[in-house]
Amino acid sequence: MAANRNYLAPADIPLVIPVFPLTGALLLPRAELPLNIFEPRYLAMVDDALGGARLIGMIQPDEAAPASARGPAVHKVGCVGRLTQFGETGDGRYLITLSGICRFRVVEEMPVTTPYRQFRIDTGTFAEDFDVSAGEAEVDRDAVLAALAAFLDANKLEADWDGIRQAGTETLVNALSVMSPYGALEKQALLEADNLKARADMLVAITQMMLARMPGDREGSLQ
Repeated sequence: MAANRNYLAPADIPLVIPVFPLTGALLLPRAELPLNIFEPRYLAMVDDALGGARLIGMIQPDEAAPASARGPAVHKVGCVGRLTQFGETGDGRYLITLSGICRFRVVEEMPVTTPYRQFRIDTGTFAEDFDVSAGEAEVDRDAVLAALAAFLDANKLEADWDGIRQAGTETLVNALSVMSPYGALEKQALLEADNLKARADMLVAITQMMLARMPGDREGSLQ
């Protein structure tokens, strides 16, 4: 759950970026998202990103809205990621990691000749995303840890509690949100949360609701 080492400022984010629409994929500031790239259009997107600013926007398709000739409709909010790890497999796939920088709001889709889609974006609404650890003091860290412990216990999973306890609160909340096994709508809600406290509260609430639907009476605790 180590935070990435991106120090980009708002002025470093281009107005137009390549965008990868992917259901269930959540990227958040200073969290990491591993991706397995195999479609030719997205292989081309990675090639171009490596030769340029190394920035790619992650966004979820909006299944409730009609598609256009360019592809499925997308949600209005996504996250810019910097390509920080790259590997190539023997069968032509790319294994990459994006490190989140800031969220963005879609302004418009651009008419392009690239096989992948590009959007004009605005990051102004999410200026706080550039501030490392912003809002950590307001987060109920104990509630987040308790929800994580309950989830792990209910699913008979183990975790590196020493590493978890040492992680910063922002790193903890965003990494757990990215790794959470929740649906696309829940992931989008976590992405669009107003601030870190709201995201943490939402993560705890979603986890508690999921646990309440599971059979049996389970209660997790820190080891």
